[in-house]
Amino acid sequence: MRISKESHTTHISQRYNEELEDIRSHLLEMGGLVEQQIQDAIQSLVDGDSRLASEVRQRDKQVNRLQLDIDEQCTQILARRQPAASDLRLVLAVIRATSDLERMGDEASKIARATLLLAEEGNSPRGYIEARHLGAHVRQMVQDALNAFARFDSAQALTVLREDDNVDLEYRSATRALVTFMMEDPRSISKVMNIMWVLRSLERVGDHASNLAEIVIYLVEGQDVRYTKTDKIEEAISQHTPIDQRTNEDLEG
Repeated sequence: MRISKESHTTHISQRYNEELEDIRSHLLEMGGLVEQQIQDAIQSLVDGDSRLASEVRQRDKQVNRLQLDIDEQCTQILARRQPAASDLRLVLAVIRATSDLERMGDEASKIARATLLLAEEGNSPRGYIEARHLGAHVRQMVQDALNAFARFDSAQALTVLREDDNVDLEYRSATRALVTFMMEDPRSISKVMNIMWVLRSLERVGDHASNLAEIVIYLVEGQDVRYTKTDKIEEAISQHTPIDQRTNEDLEG
């Protein structure tokens, strides 16, 4: 059954309504912090700002704490309210989403660590433009996925899934260019490799944003679309037909 935001504000118990809204709003708070972490990590890299990079690594503890707090709230709801149907989907979606957000925070911390390493070794001769472009792209994906969650918008979630293919292409193109540069100038390998690890982290952020989008579709449409190609997801949603993953020959590996 398809649901909307209003589906979670009609319980007899006002307290139950508030508990469901709390986990959703706290998830979006965590998402906002992670989005800022990604932005600051990229900014610290481009500007060579060690202080900002250190702050990003310190703030990762806040992301971890929010995940623990939200998971505890969800556990309490499961134990006391025994939610069913759309309410259960919301709780499960929040639990899954916090895991992806926490991993995004980890990737932001890895980018900040690369900034600190480059501050010690000296700037890389190449890769900053690619990192800035890819960083802006995946940050937009994260923002769109969070907006889709806030609005219960499966159409916007589909947009995020489609963008992941573009991010993968951009990542592969940037990686090939940097590998070619290192072959031409072996002295640059150590520094350029730090940038390549940054690009890898950004690509992983895009993957986690896609996971968030899949969670939104699960929440709104009631369909588990993991490992399913985007065109099949779009077709199922537009035609309101279920995806049978056991017989779907197009399941992604």
